[in-house]
This record gives sequence, structure tokens and C-alpha cells, in this order.
Amino acid sequence: MTTKKEMPPVMILCGGKGTRLRDVTEMLPKPMVSIGEQPIVWHIMKTYAAFGVRRFILCLGYKREAFVDYFMNYHLRTADATIRLGHTPEITFYDEPEESDWEVTLAGTGLETMTGGRVFRASKYLKKTDENFFLTYGDGLCDVDIDALYARHLAGGKLLTLTAVHPEARFGEMVLEGDTIRGFEEKPAQAGGYINGGFMVIDRKFIPEYLDGKEDTFLEREPMTRCAAEGNMGVLRHEGFWQCMDNQREYNLLNALWERGSAPWTKFWK
Repeated sequence: MTTKKEMPPVMILCGGKGTRLRDVTEMLPKPMVSIGEQPIVWHIMKTYAAFGVRRFILCLGYKREAFVDYFMNYHLRTADATIRLGHTPEITFYDEPEESDWEVTLAGTGLETMTGGRVFRASKYLKKTDENFFLTYGDGLCDVDIDALYARHLAGGKLLTLTAVHPEARFGEMVLEGDTIRGFEEKPAQAGGYINGGFMVIDRKFIPEYLDGKEDTFLEREPMTRCAAEGNMGVLRHEGFWQCMDNQREYNLLNALWERGSAPWTKFWK
């Protein structure tokens, strides 16, 4: 599925260490852990690309070299090629990958930088014409309609619009009032409400208003809490598939769905 209008870029938070998936992430950063033959960050990018997003800004930190190696060698990984060896090797490719029109910015945002600091640092790679941008995490998959999310953001006039999903009962829930987020609550006993599913749209005015550029700023704490309290945060309720990859069980689940050919997050892919 594609759209005729030019879509904003998506910024993907890829800098964390993924300690709860330690058995898998000792060698790789979590967004580079594979679902099938491709890393989970590729699956996330494909989801946005299905709606016409072509620019990606990856906020890197832990093991950033894994992302550099992957994207620098992407064509060789995905297409047949003949390599003529010698002092000046020549490569002939026989296929053009579907992703050949993707523009991927590998933004080093610091090894220990928290999410708010990463967004602030990577924002310098937004174009002057980018009034809005998508933001998500590098470890969650969803079949949310990105067009609908963007339309809700534009119609709502909020500085930040996020996707609300139903989780397992292990996260804090959001307090919703109509299409506005008013606050957050601690983890309930049962997952009867919504949490932030991580698929967001942000007006770039949010950055100077709520982010201070400090390395230890968590986006999900003071910035988002204050934004919600001031009525500047909107929501799209999503009743479909959503799954993060925080542990071995969730890693196995996502791979099982992919291997069975029943991966819900591919709903809008070509």
C-alpha cells in the first residue's frame, strides 16, 4: 500500500542494550536480532515503507557497527552478484532490491543516551520541510494503519500522537479522555486498558518545547507526562496486532509467526 503524498521520515530508537534479551543480544543490538532472515528493524521499516515512507533515521548507540555493516552491505545481502577480484574489485548486481529507494541515516546518538536525548540529537537530520516525523522503537511490531495514524495526528492538532494498544498486564496504562491523553497510571493488576504501542507522530515543535537535549532525558517520563498534562498529546486506539520483543519467549513467538507465514505485521506489505 502506498500513498501519493510525501510522507514524513521515521526516526527509530535503536540505541539500547536489550538486557532482557541477553541470550540473543550478546552479539547483536536488539533491533538487529533476526525475525526470519532479516533483523526486526527491517520488518519495522517495511511496515512504514508500505505507506510510502522512504526516509529512515536510526538513532544508534550500543553496537552501532552492526547497523553500519548491515546497511553498507545491504545490496550484497539481498541480490545476486558477480565480484571481480583484484586491487580494484568490481561488482555486478543482477537484481535491484525493493528497498533501493530507501534513504537510511545512521545517527550516532551516544552509547548511554536515553530516549529523549536520542530524539533531540537525531533531530538535526530532519529536513527544514519536515513539520512532522514518525517515531518508534526498534523492537516492536504492529499492524497499525500508518496512514490513519498520520491523518489522526494532522486532524487532532496535537504536538504528539501515539498509538494505544492492549498489552499483557506488565506495563503502566494511559488515562484517555476522548482523543486526548491526560496522564499515566502504574501497572494495573489486569491489562484492561491501553499502553503506548510506540508508533508515534511528532510535530517538530515538540522538540524545543519538551526536550532539553540532556543525555539522561527519558522521552517517556517528564517530556511525555508534561505534554499529556498540558493537553498536547493525541491518540489512535489500535485494536489489532501489537507485540514487542523484550524476552526469549516473545522472540520465539515472533519467529514462529513468521515461519508459519502468518505474521500479522505484514498486513499492509505488498
